[in-house]
This record gives sequence, C-alpha cells and structure tokens, in this order.
Amino acid sequence: MPELASGISAVTLADAPDVAVGAIFGACIFNLAIIVILDLLYRKGSLFTSSSQGHILSAAFGIVMIGFNGLGITLALNKEAITFGRIGVFSPVILAVYVVAIYTVFNYESRQIKIYTEQEPDAFPELSLHAVILRYIAAALIVVVTGIWLPMVAKHIALIMHWHESFVGTLLVAFITTVPEMTVAITAIRINALNMAIGGIFGSNLMNNAILAIEDIVYPYGPIFSKVSPVHGISIVTALIMTGIAIIGLFFRPEQRILKLIGWVSWVLLSLILINSYFMYMNGQSS
Repeated sequence: MPELASGISAVTLADAPDVAVGAIFGACIFNLAIIVILDLLYRKGSLFTSSSQGHILSAAFGIVMIGFNGLGITLALNKEAITFGRIGVFSPVILAVYVVAIYTVFNYESRQIKIYTEQEPDAFPELSLHAVILRYIAAALIVVVTGIWLPMVAKHIALIMHWHESFVGTLLVAFITTVPEMTVAITAIRINALNMAIGGIFGSNLMNNAILAIEDIVYPYGPIFSKVSPVHGISIVTALIMTGIAIIGLFFRPEQRILKLIGWVSWVLLSLILINSYFMYMNGQSS
C-alpha cells in the first residue's frame, strides 16, 4: 500500500517518474535487508533452517518480475522499447506473471497449511475475522493517505539538497515505504510467526514489481522507463543478486552465525545494500 499510493502520486500529481521507479527498486532492496534484521532478532535457531523452503517459490517469481522490469528499462534506455500505445510492452506481462505467481504460491501453501498451522498457532484467538478485517482496512487507509503526500515532499527535498530524484526515490522514499514491512516482520517474529515475516518480504517484492507496471499504465507521458535515469539499473542488478543469495540461504539452510550475530547469507545481503547505497549516492549528486 505505501508503494502503490506514493507511486501513483509520484507519476500523476508530482510528475516524478525517477522517484516512483527508484522507490520500487529501492523498496525491493530494503525488503531483502529486513532478512538481516530478522536473522539478528531470531534466536531460536538459524533463520534459514527454521523457515519454510516454500518461500523459494515466491522469491523465484520475484526474480522473473524484476528481470522483466530490467529488460524493459534496458530497451527503453537504448531507444528500442516495444510499446502498447504509451505503455511498455512488459507491463501487461508483469501483471500477468504476478497473477500466476499469487495463484501458484496459494496452491502450494494450501498443500502445506497443516504444517504451517502446527508451527504457527493463532496468537490472538480472541479476535474475530470481522475485527481483524476492520483493523486491516483502517491501517491501510492511514498508509494510503500519508503515501500520497510522500512524493511531493521527496521531490522538494531533491530540489533543496541538489540531489537527483533517482537517489531520493531509491534511498529515502524506498526506506520510508518499507517501514511498514519492517514493522510487520519484526512483530511477526515476536508472535512466533517466522514464515509470515519471510513470506511478507518476498510477497511485498512481487507486489512492488506489479505496482511498477501499474505506474507505467497511469503515467500520462509515455512508457515510464523512457523517462528515467539509467542509474536504476544498479538497483535492479542489486535486487536480483540479493534475491538469488536469499534463495541460496533458503535452499542450503546454513546454521552457523558469524561473530554470533547473523549468518553469512545475511552478511552478504548487508554488504550488497551498503554497496548499492554508495553507488546511488555517488550518482545522486546534481551537477
């Protein structure tokens, strides 16, 4: 919801496509960085040993969707973009992949529901479904209202600080819009719902890439990738590598912690986000 509200606002009200695109790819990176925080907080064993390997499925779909967006921006920057009118040809494809991904993951999880129920009992059995839905809607509305104003503030910050909008979107806006995911993930750990926390990370990245396709559809000035900085390619590659590293961790299931803090997978993820932040900062200074 934060990425959807701020993204649509950025491409319609603020006319800031670099903020919108940067926020999406930056959010994918920050979401994966949440794994590092969870690995540090989770002390009942190895995070990757305790997590379901079913998350590999949603992570793999995430790579496919990020890859399509990467292909779209590469073609656009080389003036070879294929379009449907004023939208990129890959936007409908990405939305279709998202639907397939959700359907596939749902079917897989349905077969695993007995295992998950045994591992993660209902932490709040006194809450009715009706009450939960009302709280969910109320929280979503708050997020939407605040998200609408975020791109305008971000664009103003970029102007005052003489920063490129791509840098502000990738680091500042992306971090702010990822805070809800971070809060949910940490809370899920506290109520012994590890798989909910990990699933939220990869599910959010799937949704983020679908949101980028929606932004392309509502952007009134042509395919969105034809209007943005090539520096976003750094974040795309970083997100792909980080997702691949996370898949390795979920499949290999390492148990050892380095310095008794986090596993080697988390150290690699942390290093990648720092490297990406450095390059985005170096390319984010206006001349």
